[in-house]
Amino acid sequence: MTANSLAKQLILLPANLDEKSIDQLFAKLPTTKIDYADLYFQYSKNEFWSIEDGKVNNGSFSIEQGVGLRSIVGEKTAFTYSDEISLAALENGIKTIKSMHSQGESATFPMQASSLKKSLYTSSNPIDSLNVEKKINLLQKIESFTKTLDSRIIKVSASLAAEYDVILIKNFFGELIEDERPLVRLSLSVIIENNMRREQGSAGGGGRYTLDYFTDEIIQSYARDAVDQALINLEAKPAPAGSMTVVLGPGWPGILLHEAIGHGLEGDFNRKGTSAFSNKIGMKVAAKGITVVDDGTLQNRRGSLNVDDEGTPTSSTVLIDDGILVGYMQDKHNSHLMNMKLTGNGRRESYAHLTMPRMTNTYMLNGNHHPDEIIASVENGLYANNFGGGQVDITSGKFVFSASQAWVIKNGKLIHPVKGASIVGNGPDILNEVSMVGNDLKLDTGVGTCGKEGQSVPVGVGQPTLKIDNIIVGGTG
Repeated sequence: MTANSLAKQLILLPANLDEKSIDQLFAKLPTTKIDYADLYFQYSKNEFWSIEDGKVNNGSFSIEQGVGLRSIVGEKTAFTYSDEISLAALENGIKTIKSMHSQGESATFPMQASSLKKSLYTSSNPIDSLNVEKKINLLQKIESFTKTLDSRIIKVSASLAAEYDVILIKNFFGELIEDERPLVRLSLSVIIENNMRREQGSAGGGGRYTLDYFTDEIIQSYARDAVDQALINLEAKPAPAGSMTVVLGPGWPGILLHEAIGHGLEGDFNRKGTSAFSNKIGMKVAAKGITVVDDGTLQNRRGSLNVDDEGTPTSSTVLIDDGILVGYMQDKHNSHLMNMKLTGNGRRESYAHLTMPRMTNTYMLNGNHHPDEIIASVENGLYANNFGGGQVDITSGKFVFSASQAWVIKNGKLIHPVKGASIVGNGPDILNEVSMVGNDLKLDTGVGTCGKEGQSVPVGVGQPTLKIDNIIVGGTG
């Protein structure tokens, strides 16, 4: 960290702290009785605007800062945090940590250097990239353009969110690591009415950019996607039900992969033996041709990070290779206890939350089949290319997801759209039911947020078109 770094200016200097004073705090920890410890400082700015029927109905701005202190002994973790960054608050935190670890000794974690690579995103604050007038104009522009797309549109609402996090991590080994993280998101919703029937469509996207990312071309594509979804749902019939072949479209349907499979590949669940994938490294867990990766190094992606929330550089981690389970996503604690490779997946919602292994951008790699070939191979089934909410049981792998956009397939052709379809299955089972993998890998537009144990973090998902031979569809028809 340079003497004039932004992290130092925003976090340490106002509290009359410097690296020497932090080192002196760490020196008060009983080094022979703990494995690892770190301090996580965060300075965060958030801004949100929303518009409906041409009028701004919400505008907010907030600044938050604080520090979390963690130490680890064996499988036990002691954690405390404060929204006050001061020497007194840190000293109180040290006392709390020491009292929690009053007994026992353990071997210190092996040092894992956190050398930074090239930055994956701009360090600029996106909140400052446009003034308030231009932010409102951006929302008004997407609203007015959307209304021109169909005369049956009765309501348009849009929102714009920008976030800027500056983080500073001081760890047990004396490393001081910082990162400056921008994040933007534009969301759009439309309601269309025809013959007394109303349907909704939504779209949006973003990533680790400034607000200049939202060009006319991009916001117009969001508008068309939202309107198309609503129009298709206007023509939708009740969804069929039963066991059938399901084809998942590319991109956002990867949320099913994320929930039904991804969480089960996180280190903590596997260390505790509660995942359906526990103790299966080296075993076949999916059909041949399926390769799943978690990659936190993709440029400007919503789920990407220069370093995770423990200061470890993110990486591209192969989880399933041609059907074989080859790895888990790991943070420092679980990788140490499992004696496995550290992957840079230690994440936390904020300084007030404990780090745990989490996904970044999780997706399935391309196969060899053209998507038209996949649909043409289905005699009777369902094509789903957009999903809403869902639930999953990590232990069993069972899941249920609602399809917000789907079609009936008959004799290799999309016949008509349906609504009310839900996909019910088991994560490990569904991997073995995949018979065709498309060559059209697509990542989501930048809207994913993942929840785990009460914490939310931004993520990315993706996949090519997939054919699942046998899965239960819950329907209304």
